[in-house]
Amino acid sequence: MSIESMVSLTRRRALSLLSLPACRLFSQIQPGMASRGVKAAPRGKPSGLPFHASFTDVARQAGLKAQVVCGHPRHADYVTEAMSCGAAFFDYDNDGWLDILVLTGSRFGDPPADSSQRLYKNNRDGTFTDVTESAGLFRTGYQYGVTIGDYNNDGFEDLFITGWGQNVLYRNNGDGTFSDVTKEAGLWNAHPRFGTGCTFLDYDRDGRLDLFVANYVTFDPEKVPRAGASNTCYVEGSFCGPRGLPYGQHSLYHNNGDGTFTDVTVQSGISKVDAGYGLTVVSADFDNDGWPDIYVACDSTPSLLFHNNHDGTFTERGLENGVALSEDGMEQAGMGVAVGDLRLDGNLDIVKTHFSADTLGLYINNGKGSFRDMTVRAGLAVETRFISWGIVVADLDNDGAPDIFWVTGGIYPELREVYNTPRVVFRNLGNGQFEELLGQAGPAVEALHSSRGCAVGDFDNDGDVDILVINHNEPPSLLRNDVTANHHWIKVKLRGVQSNRSAIGARVTVRYGERVQAQEVMGQSSYLSCNDTRLHFGLGAATAADIEIRWPLGRIEKLPGVAADQLVWVTEGAGNTRTEKFPVRRG
Repeated sequence: MSIESMVSLTRRRALSLLSLPACRLFSQIQPGMASRGVKAAPRGKPSGLPFHASFTDVARQAGLKAQVVCGHPRHADYVTEAMSCGAAFFDYDNDGWLDILVLTGSRFGDPPADSSQRLYKNNRDGTFTDVTESAGLFRTGYQYGVTIGDYNNDGFEDLFITGWGQNVLYRNNGDGTFSDVTKEAGLWNAHPRFGTGCTFLDYDRDGRLDLFVANYVTFDPEKVPRAGASNTCYVEGSFCGPRGLPYGQHSLYHNNGDGTFTDVTVQSGISKVDAGYGLTVVSADFDNDGWPDIYVACDSTPSLLFHNNHDGTFTERGLENGVALSEDGMEQAGMGVAVGDLRLDGNLDIVKTHFSADTLGLYINNGKGSFRDMTVRAGLAVETRFISWGIVVADLDNDGAPDIFWVTGGIYPELREVYNTPRVVFRNLGNGQFEELLGQAGPAVEALHSSRGCAVGDFDNDGDVDILVINHNEPPSLLRNDVTANHHWIKVKLRGVQSNRSAIGARVTVRYGERVQAQEVMGQSSYLSCNDTRLHFGLGAATAADIEIRWPLGRIEKLPGVAADQLVWVTEGAGNTRTEKFPVRRG
C-alpha cells in the first residue's frame, strides 16, 4: 500500500515535516499506524529444496460455518471494528482432541443478533459441532483476545476473553458448560475498556495462574468521530486511531487462590510506564532465570518487555534489551507475536508482525534476555507487501527446524485492492536463514482473505500441525496440514501438580540428533490467540529424543531416549505417565 494512495500532503505540511527528526518523519505521515516505508530486500537464489508440507482449507467440510463479523464489509466506522480478534485450539472436555474457539466482533448501527463467539466440539472424524449455546458461551459484542488456563486448578481449562466494554472470565464447570464468573472473580471493569491481549501466567510462582491484560486505546464512541465525520483522521473517510486516541492502561491481577483476583497493577510496577497501544501479549522466561517475563506488542508505539524481579514487581526493559523498536530505532505497528527457538540454541527468540511497507521483526535472544534484530540477516526482509497479523513459529514439515507462518489482511475495507491478501510461509533453512515459499505450501496459503488471529495445533491427531485462521466478515479457515516426508516428531503434554495445573510457564527442552530446541507452554501468542498446549517438536530423521522439563516452580525432570512419533503425557513429579500413538495420514 503506497503512501500516495493513503494520504496527500500540502506543500506547507511537507516542508514542516523536514524539521522533524528523521526517525519520526515517516511515522508522522502514516495513517494511524506506524510503518517505516521500507522496500523489500532483494530475494536470493531459491534453495531448490522440496517442502514436504501442504495446507488445504477444510473449514467448510469441517463445519466451521459461522461468520466472523468485523464491521460492515465495505467500511469500518471505528477502530473497534477493524482490529478484529483471535481464536484458540484447546481441549475443553479433556477427551484428547482439540476443540476450537472462534471469537467475533460486531458492527455499529445494525449489530447481527447471532454474532457470537463460537465453541466447536471436535467429533474426532475431521468435523466439528457448534456447541456454543449448550456450553453457555453465546455472547454478542466486540471480542478481541483470549487466554486459556486452569485458574482454579480443578483440571479443566477456563477462558478469559477480552473485549470493548467488558472482559469475561468463563469458569469451565467440567460438564461441557461454562459459567460467567467475571464479577465474583473481581475482574469486572467499572468503566468500559478496550481489552486486547491477555495471558495467564504464574508471575510469583505460587502455583496459581495470575492474569495480565493489555488495553489498546481509550475509546468512547460519543467522543471519537465516526469514519467520514471528521477531517482530523489520517485517511479521508477512514476511522480514527490508534494514533490520536489516548493509550489504554495495562493491568495485572493476582490470583488469590479462592476464585478471586486482586488488581496489583500499581504495586507490581506495571503502571509506571506509558502503556502505548498494546495488542498481543506473551509471557515466557526470556532471560533463563526461571521466572516468567511479559512482552507486549504495541501498535505504533514502542513495544514493552516487563522483566520479572522475583519479588512481585516488574521493570520495563524493552528499549534496553532490544525489543522495543526496529533496528534503526523506529516505532513499528506491533500486531502479533510468536516465540520460539529459531536458531536451535535452547533460547527463546521473538518474532513480531507489522504494517505494510515494513518488515517482520526477528529478535534473536542471547540467552540472557537481550536481543539483536536479525530480520535482514535472516532473509526475512524480502517480504514487505502486506499488513501482517497472527504469526506462529512451528515445524510445519517435521524436519526438525521450526518455520514461520503468518496471516495478512487490509485494515481499511474501502481499499479493496489491498484488503484481501495471502498467507506467508518462511521455511527454516538452518544456520539462522529463512526462505519465503511462493506457491509451494498449498492452496490455502495462496488464498486471499483479510485475516487477523491464527492458532496452531494438531486438530486431527495425525502428528503434524494444522492452523486455524480468523477472516474478516467470513467464516474462519482451518488449514489442514498434509506432510509427505517420513520425518519424525514428538509431542509433550504437561500436567502440573505443585505448579499450576495447565503447566503454563513450563520449559521443555528436547535434544534430538545434533540439535536442541526449547519451547514453553504459553497462555497467548500469535495475534490475540492460543495455540495447542501439547508442545510439538519435529525431529527430522531422529527416532528418539531426550526430554528435559523445567516446571514453573523450578523442578527439573529428565526423560532420556523417548521414542519418536507419539504424544507423551508428563505429570509433575511422576514423569511419563502415558503415551499415545497417532495414526499417520500421508497427504
